[in-house]
Amino acid sequence: MTTATPAGTGAAILVTGATGKQGGATARRLLAGGWNVRALVRDLTAPAAAELAAAGAELVRGDFDDPAGLPAALDGAAAVFGVPPVAYGPSGPQTELEATRGRALIDAAVKAGVEQVVFSTVASTSAPMRGARGKTLIEEYLHDHVALPTVLRPVRFMTNYLGAGVVGLDGISPEGVHRHLFPPHEPMQVIALEDIAEFAALAFADPARFAGRTLELAGDEPTPVEAAAAIAAATGLPIRYEQLTGEETARLGQEIADTMKHWQAGHRWHADIEALRVIHPGLRTLADWLAESGAAAIRTHVAAG
Repeated sequence: MTTATPAGTGAAILVTGATGKQGGATARRLLAGGWNVRALVRDLTAPAAAELAAAGAELVRGDFDDPAGLPAALDGAAAVFGVPPVAYGPSGPQTELEATRGRALIDAAVKAGVEQVVFSTVASTSAPMRGARGKTLIEEYLHDHVALPTVLRPVRFMTNYLGAGVVGLDGISPEGVHRHLFPPHEPMQVIALEDIAEFAALAFADPARFAGRTLELAGDEPTPVEAAAAIAAATGLPIRYEQLTGEETARLGQEIADTMKHWQAGHRWHADIEALRVIHPGLRTLADWLAESGAAAIRTHVAAG
């Protein structure tokens, strides 16, 4: 783990999405590093919220759709870690609603006198993706309004192997099959949630160094077939990869079908892993994540199938 020292003010960092994947990982990393963490949650009684409170986080109730509650959450905060609150409707991503929610957080932070905001959005590709438009609007607003903005753009999470594989996309099925739209023998970038949190901690420890920066985040880039073999070796399970067909992706919805077409057109994530490793030498490979926690979690996940 790279050392990140608290800024020394004693003021809290507000973490949004604190009961989710990125927010939860970041809250835990900051708490472990000695930071004061204020976790924004919608349900104070949720098990994930209770776990954060037990770890030392201050819980505050808040909802992006009720901006009137944000000032109290931000009162006295030193900085903010934000995750765009995604909005989906019957026809797919609701870009304007997502952007409105992100802007509400930024406006509240600025009004509270918060100068540093670290926002984690989504990795970019060589051509824009329709589903990422809301996040792009939030990023632009962040840079225009916040004194010390940092954007993190993570690629696919390694924990996605723990998803609901039985629905036909991602995860690993009870039969040991990982299915996705990626070409089986082309590199596929992945990132550990813990490393997203580590980059956030680094930014909070040195705001001036990371101000105005946008970091595309990945820790490894195995092919899907290589990844399946690594998981099989680490878990002792017979894991294999299968690429979804065009017809199968179409049945999963327009957004998935569009993503496959985007990938087939040659658009890829482009994180510079070696440069990232200079900033964060402990950046995890897939093998690192499997040895640390992933293999045990995957065995439990597949057994529960």
